[in-house]
Amino acid sequence: MYRFLIVIEKANGNYSAYCPDLPGCVSTGKNRKETERNMYEAVEMHVRGMLEDNLPIPECVAVAEYIAVAA
Repeated sequence: MYRFLIVIEKANGNYSAYCPDLPGCVSTGKNRKETERNMYEAVEMHVRGMLEDNLPIPECVAVAEYIAVAA
């Protein structure tokens, strides 16, 4: 099993997502839930393709944190 961070962003009229540890692995959707589901499928297909091509699966090194700042 592999675990990857995905980033979901609100765009104009939809959402988009990408995986920092899998360059080029992106997806979109009408809402967050659809985007997350589509991104799951994109990451799964990306990793499966890498395995079929005997390429190394990158180690997940991306992290995400929220910070609070006083303005």
